[in-house]
Amino acid sequence: MTVSELLQKEMTAVAISEPGGPEVLKPVTVEVPQPDSGEVLIQVAAAGVNRPDVVQRMGFYPVPPGASPLPGLEVSGTVVALGEGVEPEWMGRKICALTNGGGYAEFCVAPIGQCLPVPESLTMTEAAALPETLFTVWGNLFNRGFAREGETVLVHGGTSGIGTMSIMLGKLFGLNVIVTCGSDQKCTAAKQIGADHAINYKSQDFVEEIQKITDGQGVEIVLDMVAGDYVARNLQCLKEDGRHVTIAVQGGLQATINMAHVMMKRLILTGSTLRPQSADRKALLGDELYNNVWPDVEAGKLKPVMDESFPLADAAKAHAHMEAGDHIGKIVLIVG
Repeated sequence: MTVSELLQKEMTAVAISEPGGPEVLKPVTVEVPQPDSGEVLIQVAAAGVNRPDVVQRMGFYPVPPGASPLPGLEVSGTVVALGEGVEPEWMGRKICALTNGGGYAEFCVAPIGQCLPVPESLTMTEAAALPETLFTVWGNLFNRGFAREGETVLVHGGTSGIGTMSIMLGKLFGLNVIVTCGSDQKCTAAKQIGADHAINYKSQDFVEEIQKITDGQGVEIVLDMVAGDYVARNLQCLKEDGRHVTIAVQGGLQATINMAHVMMKRLILTGSTLRPQSADRKALLGDELYNNVWPDVEAGKLKPVMDESFPLADAAKAHAHMEAGDHIGKIVLIVG
């Protein structure tokens, strides 16, 4: 089939029929998207399932202007068509990509700056589970949190996709990693993945445990996906000149903090969301990952922790599995 014929085809995708629970994810038939300038069209092999997909499905994560309304922020697959300005050697390559949406489909477009080659060390299913967490953790823990070798980081949600990637990436770059988890089983799993310490937040006060673990010194960085009333407690865990990086607000949008405490300890509070960032900014992250992290991926030193895979048609089951909270690592949809 020629590229021209391909772009005139229809494809199967999973769409959000209306805001709601997992059951609103419905298979649909839509046109194959066409790559704009600087983009590639990917025949999707697998698509990662991420918490922002769930939040979008519930109606709380608006789609950025120009992005696909279909869920799915990361894929693996084969490049089958090129937009204007993309070098011809990308044609036919197996890649994984951070998308701007549209990953829950047989075909998806992505800016070339957000694509990375799939090495032999990864299966296509594993490759689909890398981009969203890798871009997020690198951009926040290292770029915004200024993590340096020998420092200690506290990561909430230690067995989530973000949490497991934070553990592995942190250890590769010489960090001490402390995580919180919701059960003893998850704490054990987190330590097996590489966490130096794991705190069961349901049976232990993580602020007290941090003080014990660090001999009262505290940590340099908190990577927080909870927000809400966790923020004030997180700040108690930070040592002087500590950095608090928020990447999600699962515990609430509002936080009340003691600003005198922030000033006295010279704390930095920052955070980001990935999807609304510009293609240029994401391409810079992609370049940094390719130069600093991808050699370890190619050498087999960094692989995503995989939980369960579902067929694309069972996207609703995948979302229900994520919301149940029992998963450890990444959930993936198998597409082609």
